[in-house]
This record gives sequence, structure tokens and C-alpha cells, in this order.
Amino acid sequence: MLYGSIEAGGTKFVCAVGDENFNVIDQTQFPTTTPDETLARVIKYFKKFDHIDAFGIASFGPIDVDKDSETYGWIIKTPKKGWSNIDFLGKMKENFDVPMYWTTDVNGSAYGEYISAKKNDESIKSVAYITIGTGIGMGAVINGEFLGVEGTPEFGHIKVKRHRDDLDFKGICPWHGDCLEGVASGPTFEARNGVKGIDTPIVDPTWDIIAYYVAQAVIDLTVTFRPNKVILGGGVCTPDFIAKVRAQFTLLFNNYINVGSLEKYITAPEIAHNGSATFGDFVLAQKAIDEQKND
Repeated sequence: MLYGSIEAGGTKFVCAVGDENFNVIDQTQFPTTTPDETLARVIKYFKKFDHIDAFGIASFGPIDVDKDSETYGWIIKTPKKGWSNIDFLGKMKENFDVPMYWTTDVNGSAYGEYISAKKNDESIKSVAYITIGTGIGMGAVINGEFLGVEGTPEFGHIKVKRHRDDLDFKGICPWHGDCLEGVASGPTFEARNGVKGIDTPIVDPTWDIIAYYVAQAVIDLTVTFRPNKVILGGGVCTPDFIAKVRAQFTLLFNNYINVGSLEKYITAPEIAHNGSATFGDFVLAQKAIDEQKND
């Protein structure tokens, strides 16, 4: 049994093949260029193998996940230039006649972390995964199922209370200005100060401002559906930053609900080397096989 994983990001694609135990046996990555060029590289990579039994595909979006929709499997209206209205899943099905599970990039990571967490603690029933990088996304798994029916959550566009030292910053979201993504995603460092986040010392006050916004996002998730844990991933989420989010969460939430140890509740990903989505995709590929058998 061989599973294919496609982690389709706006910056790069990560493709991998896994065995029946969901271990990576081969992997590659390449930049996200035009749809034709990028998808051709995806197909060429997987054609190297004698067979792939199923795929898990976790893509940047927004994407259409409604199986009754005429555009199911498409990347729809997206800020990624040239990628709007692309029939991603259809292109894959033209080349591989096998089951495929189609979801968002952050859902793939969330599912990988959910399965990993359950292996370590059987009491885990739900996790939320927030990715903070070029944009902000959220995936949630509740009792093995994703949050969202007609579409996937667009959590990066929730509104947050503005920090008193950040009121002059208008935000960078082209649709909403100062939504969560507009004030807390990676590019907001440079938009505020002309310096990228990777080059901004952790003692810079901008980190505290962004932690203030992310802590609000964690509170929103906490009071909305009470996950067992909230995972913070993506390029912004260093251990020092996650510690700042925990501190802001403590101040803002004021112990309204007991969530237990914050070190266990607000965490970095368990799966090393940015492997959450790849592992999640392998498991979702198996899920696609099981769903096809039950249809």
C-alpha cells in the first residue's frame, strides 16, 4: 500500500509517498509557480512510482469542499495570482484513478496532529490548529471530523480587539484591513516596521502586539467549541512566541474556563520537521479508501 500526500502551499508544494504505516519513504518539494507548471511537476513526481493507492491533498485556498458543487475540488477565489478557479482535483483524477481526499492545507496539519495526539492520549477528542505565516488559517477536528460542512473555516478573517499601541496600523488584509490575518500574519512585521519577522528580535514590542491578537483567537476557539488543545504552527510560531501567547491568554481570559496546563493546551506541533500535513494526508488517503468502500 502506497499513499500520496500533496501539501499545496502558496509558496511551495511538498509531495510525499508513504507506506502502509504512514511512514515517509520518498519526498520532494518545489516552488509554487503557475498552475500548469506546478501541477505538471506534481503529476510527474507521482508517476515515478508503480502505483499510488490513494491521495490526501491539502491545498491553500479558499477551496471548494462541497461534493455536490459543480466546482468541488477547485481552488476558487484566491489572492494567489493565477490560481483562481483551478480544477486541482480534476487534474489529479485525469491522471490517477484512485480515491482522493480533498481538504485545506491547515486541515491536513490539524488531522495529522489530531491522530498523533490521540496516540499519546486516548482522551483527546478535538484539536484546533492555527497556522500563522504568510496568511492565517485554522483547521479543527472534532471526534475525527472536520469543522465545516458547506465550506471550510476562514478563521483568519475574524475580527479582533485592537491593541492600544497598534491603533495606527490599518492592517494588510485586502478585504477587511484589520482582521486577524490583517494584523497578525507574518507580513505585518514588515508592513509595520520595514523589518521581516525573522529579523525582528523577540524583545521587540511587535511580538507582544501580535501575541495579544493570537491569544484572542485562542480564546474565541476555547469558548466556541472547547477543544482539548490548540496547536500553533507556521513560520511565526517560535517557542518564544508561543510563550508570549500563553501569557496574553492568561491575562485576557482570566481563568474563565479551566483549560488545564497551558503548556499542554497551547502547544507547538507534536510532529517534527513540519510533517503534520504530510502525516495527516497519508491518514486521510486511507480515509478516502474507506469512504469509497462504504459508498
